[in-house]
Amino acid sequence: MTASERIAQAEKELAPIFEDIDQRELLNTARVLDAFRAHGVALRHFAPSTGYGYDDTGRDTLAEIWADLFGAEAAIVRPQIASGTAALSATLFGLTLPGDHILSVTGLPYDTLRDVLGTDPDRTPPGSLKEHGRTYSQTELTPDGKIDLAAVEAAIRPETRLVIAQRSRGYAWRPSLMPEAFAPLAEMLHERHPGILLMVDNCYGEFVREKEPTHYGADVCVGSLIKNPGGGIAPTGGYMAGKKEAIERIAWHLTAPGIGLEVGSYAASWQPFYQGLFMAPHTVAQALKTAILAARIFENLGLKTTPGAFEPRADIIQAIMLETPERLVRFCQGIQMASPVDAMALPEPWDMPGYQELVVMAAGTFVAGASIELSADGPMRAPYTAYMQGGLTYSHGRLAMEMALEHMANGGAIAL
Repeated sequence: MTASERIAQAEKELAPIFEDIDQRELLNTARVLDAFRAHGVALRHFAPSTGYGYDDTGRDTLAEIWADLFGAEAAIVRPQIASGTAALSATLFGLTLPGDHILSVTGLPYDTLRDVLGTDPDRTPPGSLKEHGRTYSQTELTPDGKIDLAAVEAAIRPETRLVIAQRSRGYAWRPSLMPEAFAPLAEMLHERHPGILLMVDNCYGEFVREKEPTHYGADVCVGSLIKNPGGGIAPTGGYMAGKKEAIERIAWHLTAPGIGLEVGSYAASWQPFYQGLFMAPHTVAQALKTAILAARIFENLGLKTTPGAFEPRADIIQAIMLETPERLVRFCQGIQMASPVDAMALPEPWDMPGYQELVVMAAGTFVAGASIELSADGPMRAPYTAYMQGGLTYSHGRLAMEMALEHMANGGAIAL
């Protein structure tokens, strides 16, 4: 069977799933459109600002729309936030004080957050929360991938100030969490431990469902604009959305106490951020179809995937257990070869900043490192799992899958 035939077979099997994604895209687009209309978005909101940025209506209206879409009281949406990790770091510092305890309820966080927290018991990274007097511990998910409420209750200390949860699987072979999965945890914390806040790392999850974790009681959601909510158009930035008091504390850390959200200029146009948000439901739908196609193809080749092609989706990440380093490298190389940018550069494993092992990463994107554009990566450790995400258009995702399959087959990594 050729790569093209493999893809055609998978597409035929996935037709009902694709119809469901189209329907959710329609609903989420309607939500975004309603928010834009309610806030009277006009060309004046795209105008740049300089200096302190006092009364920047483009900045402030964008944050108000964001809060509405997330069912939140307030939001910060800023191009000055360098990445999802930077947004999470600012949130963690803003919501805790020296002596406070931070509890992760989804196991060890994504690699880039570990130095922020200082999770390694044998060292204290300079500038980390650990160096600044915060302590950290974690509970694991249950065997069926749910938050273990009993374990969380047992792990809470008198000094616990913040409970954190990671919606996406990251580099772990576990289910990503639906927004509603946080409701029991939020209810327990608010009823039994009202002084503890719940923060959800929402990266890769926005607009996959019709609601976000803040709709189900999370106090703060945090993410990156070069992932789902930027729609492949936002050039940089991050966001926080949640309770007003929490957002104010984060803002004081982001700028300065007493100043908070009143300042923050942007000398370029705000248009990409508005346009990216408007496009986000459609772009996320394209990424989901690409991920599901990949899942079904590799399932038909006898390999393990999570989530499975026919399982409900909580984020855009597709994990494919490729079993050998050769398969992992050639898969990522095939994705890079099908990229619109830097297609000639074949990725090899390297020591990326913030990661614990060598990582092979394909990311030929218009916005550098944008995870909503088609990319694939994975740590060079058994069982050599590829984590694929993004896709501005399904057509590109389909063509990239064909090229990746052919590159793997030509190198003897798989037999089609």
